[in-house]
Amino acid sequence: MSKGQLYKHILLRKQQGIKSLAVLVDPDRSKSKDFDLLLDRSIQNKVDFFFIGGSLILDNAMPEMIRKIKSQTNIPVIIFPGNGMQINPEADAFLLLSLVSGRNPDYLIGRQVEAAITLRNSGLEIIPTAYILVDGGNVSSTAYITQTMPIPAHRPELAVATAVAAEQLGMKMIYLEAGSGAKWPLNAKLVSRVSQNVPLPLITGGGIKNGTTCYELYKSGSDLIVVGNALEENPALIHELTQARNEANQIHTKL
Repeated sequence: MSKGQLYKHILLRKQQGIKSLAVLVDPDRSKSKDFDLLLDRSIQNKVDFFFIGGSLILDNAMPEMIRKIKSQTNIPVIIFPGNGMQINPEADAFLLLSLVSGRNPDYLIGRQVEAAITLRNSGLEIIPTAYILVDGGNVSSTAYITQTMPIPAHRPELAVATAVAAEQLGMKMIYLEAGSGAKWPLNAKLVSRVSQNVPLPLITGGGIKNGTTCYELYKSGSDLIVVGNALEENPALIHELTQARNEANQIHTKL
């Protein structure tokens, strides 16, 4: 894939109805041995993307992890930043997140301003992404750090209006997130409503612990599913998740 073409690749997959799976790696939580095992199984099962980032990043493990992924596979690496310091030019792209479900100006535009020049000079492909936090039954790291309230899971109309506003503001992707360590995954009805009302690539994550949930989210309109915590606890789950993705893609092909 040519440099700077990752968003076009994601958009093309959506237009073709091809579902994708991303493995989220948090450098703060992934020990070297565990990461090596997860990387190996991700490559074997042909995941589509690696997302890398965390709420804090307490040490300097991110560059090493990116280099290790790049040395072993051509799977694209996308930075999913918890703050503006998580910029590494060795990755393929950077999700420029705006927490549009919250009302904290720091995470709507403030942190983006702080990182803007460094990010531009990095040479990374920048993908403006509307980050929408939905209640997953726990106070997530994102909600705690940003001091924002998630959208109630039973109010899909709020999620739809927020996603439509983000599209009108020029965002290129929508990321619906139930939060790290969510008790329950995103409501399928909410995902479906957002998918039906916004034509942008739709990413979903949080609380996904099995292939059945993964498959239901694909059916509801998710284009790209991101899984992190569940794989840290059970790397073998990657096979079940990729099987759900493959099944969703096979059904689309038959249609």
